[in-house]
Amino acid sequence: MGEYSKALEYYEKSLKIREISLPPTHPDLASSYNNIGQLYEEMEEYSKALPLLEKALGIWRKSLPPTHPNIKIAMNAIDRVKEKL
Repeated sequence: MGEYSKALEYYEKSLKIREISLPPTHPDLASSYNNIGQLYEEMEEYSKALPLLEKALGIWRKSLPPTHPNIKIAMNAIDRVKEKL
């Protein structure tokens, strides 16, 4: 527990690979943004978390059906972060 810097390093590597290999509206790219955003939330770095979570939500809204659970997950995370800002 608390290995945030190592997790962040791996999430960022994954994001770079996905940014190169996937189109900008691919749901897996949104998953990377969401993972990093939620990690920043865990680290209580809410101002870093919010734009990443919003980016994930925007991609998921474009690429997934409106009832997909990832959309609700992102919306809930955004609400949590906004409450703490």
